[in-house]
Formats: sequence, structure tokens, C-alpha cells
Amino acid sequence: MVEFEVGEVPSNSDGWGPPESSSPTLYVPNHPSNVPFAPFSRSEKLGRIADWTRSLTNQGRPGSKQGHHPSDSAFDFSGDDSFATLAADEDSSFRLVDTSAKSNHHQNGNRPKFNPRWRFNPHHQRSQLPQRRDEEVEAKKREAEKERARRDRLYHLNRSQGPQRRESAVFKSSVDIQPEWNMLDQIPFSTFSKLSFSVPEPEDLLICGGLEFYDRSYDRITPKNSRPLERFKNRNFFKVTTTDDPVIRRLANEDKATVFATDTILSTLMCSPRSVYSWDIVIQRVGNKLFFDKRDGSQLDLLSVHETSQEPLPDVKDDINSAYSLSVEAAYINQNFSQQVLIRDGNKVAFEESNPFANEGEEVASVAYRYRRWKLDDDMHLVSRCEVQSVMEVSKQKSFLTLNALNEFDPKYSGVDWRQKLETQRGAVLATELKNNANKLAKWTAQALLAGADMMKLGYVSRVHPRDHFNHVILAVVGYKPRDFASQINLNTSNMWGIVKSIVDLCMKLNEGKYVLVKDPSKPQVRIYEVPPDAFENDYVEEPLPEEEQVQPLAEDADDAEVNATAKDVEEKEIIIEAA
Repeated sequence: MVEFEVGEVPSNSDGWGPPESSSPTLYVPNHPSNVPFAPFSRSEKLGRIADWTRSLTNQGRPGSKQGHHPSDSAFDFSGDDSFATLAADEDSSFRLVDTSAKSNHHQNGNRPKFNPRWRFNPHHQRSQLPQRRDEEVEAKKREAEKERARRDRLYHLNRSQGPQRRESAVFKSSVDIQPEWNMLDQIPFSTFSKLSFSVPEPEDLLICGGLEFYDRSYDRITPKNSRPLERFKNRNFFKVTTTDDPVIRRLANEDKATVFATDTILSTLMCSPRSVYSWDIVIQRVGNKLFFDKRDGSQLDLLSVHETSQEPLPDVKDDINSAYSLSVEAAYINQNFSQQVLIRDGNKVAFEESNPFANEGEEVASVAYRYRRWKLDDDMHLVSRCEVQSVMEVSKQKSFLTLNALNEFDPKYSGVDWRQKLETQRGAVLATELKNNANKLAKWTAQALLAGADMMKLGYVSRVHPRDHFNHVILAVVGYKPRDFASQINLNTSNMWGIVKSIVDLCMKLNEGKYVLVKDPSKPQVRIYEVPPDAFENDYVEEPLPEEEQVQPLAEDADDAEVNATAKDVEEKEIIIEAA
């Protein structure tokens, strides 16, 4: 029987573990040479001691000792993660260096630096290339965003700072409030939003004037085949107030109604909560009748432009883009547009009476006046003169049309270029106009509803050049049904008549006399003033500017100047001779 002999276990007085085999005094028999020893503490878990399944193909790897015995590789755990060896510390330090290089790269700048080593290193291509591509994409996005912000800088600036700038704008009152006027009441617009009143269908008392047919070829106009806007200087347009209308005077004498007005005045009252600029309406109480009038040269004869926009217009009156200049320009555009889109072949639709404001042989614009009556109460009726500009045959029936034109003066103010957007994004153009001209579009819709028009045509007219306010082109013409368009712009018919009914009831309680209803220029409210009976009858005329402030005519040619100077000298000599 073979006995198992236990070898002598030497003691190590210098520390833990077996003594070094190189010591001549302490020798462990049968101990393989060059076996590494991993120091450990008692709190650590021990790994394996030897791995006999390890492959021996990496004996010649860099860093290995030549002449290393194959059996010793079983005890070599220098590359094993189980032991915190110096090699592991070196690897970790290498990774830390790599990480610090990445952080320095982010600190140095957003744009990566490419070099030949990075380009041909497969490890960098796999790990960092997607990240650098994402950075390039983000950089391109940022550049595109900056370019978009630069291109629309004015528009975005107006949107962010518009309300403050709009509130800071100071508007003037449409009429000078005199100290002897007595303010009777003040009505905020917030009370108008709660009003509601339903009226039955109106009846036509009389139709005067004549209408020409609408030219349907204008419905096919696009910005690419636009047509220049013509001028109709020979046709007369009439803006007659209520009490100067002979037909209304005749209806009042016949006691056909109690309240009399025009569609322009009624639409101003109906859409007053949307108004920003100041306006005024003269109210006359005569007996049991009530007349709503406008002053001569009133703002109601003009058309507001960019009234509800957040971008304020220039305050200088002589500027072509000021509020007053644009209002006059819009009025002329609207008149010329309403006559150009007609078939001017002499074929007219005549009504019961001719134009009540035209003289014999005078060429008048195509317009028909419908005198319509609404029932406001059992003993109260309202008569209004309503206008339609054209007629069109639809299914062998004649349909009335109203013709109005929106005008573009400078795309920088609206942020939308009609020539680019009308053909592809017409809805965006209309939405912008509804934002900038909400009151004007609402008044046109109210006038179409009052006149009983079957269709309202809106033309898009733009300047040939933003600095040329004399020449214009028609870019497009779009038709809408008034009721559908009213619901689209959130115009409530019951609320419109509720406002009119409340103001009529308030005025019927007043004594006989003359009053004026004024929209406050800075607050959303209206005021009622009692004015003298002779107020507004002899309105002042603006005094001419001094010669040094007047716009001088173009300089004459040198020859003409010399001729004029010579003629002046001759005249002076003749006067001197006569005096002598």
C-alpha cells in the first residue's frame, strides 16, 4: 500500500502566503517556477486557482516572457478580471484617457476634427461616426432655423412685440369733441357680446338704379395671368347720407317706418365690437322718427386697412403706407374693381326707378339701391338703403352680387406674399386678412346680408411695386355665399341685430334733438353726446399749409425757367414805365 506523504509546509515570517521560491533558505519542493501570486484581503472572494482549459496559442503575444513553461500558463491570470492586477489598472487608465479625450472634444467645439488616424481607425468608425453624423444633422438644423428666423425676422418680431406696440399707438378721434357737448351715456363693447335679437325676413319697398352683368372670366384669374386694374374716372359714385336721400325722405313722409339708416351705417353698428379706429354716427330724433346719418367727409366713406393688425402703420399722414393714405387708396381700388369685373356692353338690368342721385345724361356706376324694411317691434320698423353692384344669371334666375376688393400694399406688414401664396395657399392668405382686417370683412359681410345678395365677390388687388400706390393688378377673385362666410368668420346675425336694437331703444328714449355716437379712439367703448342743432352743418375745411410746408411741384426745365424770368422782367419794366 502506497502511503500519501504530506510535504513540509514552510512558514513565511515576512507576510501572508508561501515564501518566494527564489529564497535559498525557504524552498518549496515540486513548486513550479514563475507562478504569479495575487494578493488579497480577507473580505474578498477568491477566484479560481488554476485554469487547465486555457488555450496555449497566445504564448507569443506581446508582453509575454519568452521561455515561459506551458504548464505555468494555467496559473497566469494577468488578463483575468477576477484579479485587480496592474494590467487591469493600465487598461482602465487607457479607457479613462479615451473618455477624457471625448469630453475635451465636446468642450473644444461642436464641429468635430477629422484626422487620418481617426479616419482609418475601425474602432472609431464604429463607435463615434454615428455620433458625429448626429452632430452634423443638428448643426444643419440649427443653421436652417437661423436662416428662417433671419428671413422672417420682422414678422416674428412683430408677433412677439406687436400687442405692446399696438397698445402704445395713439389714435385720434374721428370728430373733435367740443366742450359744450354733453355726454349722456358710455357703453362698453363687452355688453354688446351678450345681446341677441331675431328679426323676420325683410320686405323690399323699392329698387332703384341699374346693374350690369358680372364677367365670369375674372374667376379664372391667377397671379401668373393677373390683369391690371383700370381707372373709371367718367363714372360717378355717390355716398349720400340718410337724410339727404330723396327716397328716404319720401318714405318718411309716407310713414313707412320709424328708424331710417343706410347699410354702411348699420354695418358699422353691427360690427362695432371688432373696430379699433374711431368712427362717429350722427343721430337725429325728429318727432317719433329716428335718423342715423354720417357727416360729410366721414371716415365711413373710406375703407380701413390693417385696422385689427398687431403691426402699427406709420403715423405720418403723407406716407403712402399711413392709415389715412391706405384708406383712400383702398376706397379707389374698391370702386374701380367693382366696375372692371363687369361686362360693359351696354346691357343693363333696369329697375322701377333710375338712380335717385344722378342727373340727366350723367354716367353712373353700376349699382342698385334696395330700400328694405325690417320689423323691430310691433310699432317700430327700420328702413335701410342697401347696395348691390352686379347681377349674374344662375339657373335662369338673376342673382345679386356685392363686389369688394382686398388690397395688398407691402408683404412685410402682413408677412404673406400674395403672389406666392394665392395659388397654393389661398386659405392662409384669407386667414391673414381675417386677422388684419377683421372689421372690414365683417362689415362687407353684414352689408351683403342686409342687401340680400346671393353672392359676395372678393378680389385680391396688389400694388405693382410696394412703393407705387397708383398702379395695381388683380391677382384673384373668389366668391362666397354671405351666410356661409358669416359663419366662417364667426359673425352672428342675432348678435348684430341685438346691437342695433339696443342702440335704437336707447335713442328712442332721448328727447328731440341731435346726438352723435362716437367710438372711443383708445378704449373699446362708444359714447353718446348731445350736440347743438347746427353742429356739423358748416363743417370746417382744413386750412391750406404755409407755402414753405407745401409740396413743391417738379422743377421746371432751365429753358422754361429762363423764359418765365424774362417775361417777369418785361412785366416789371412795363409797370415802371407806366408809373413814370
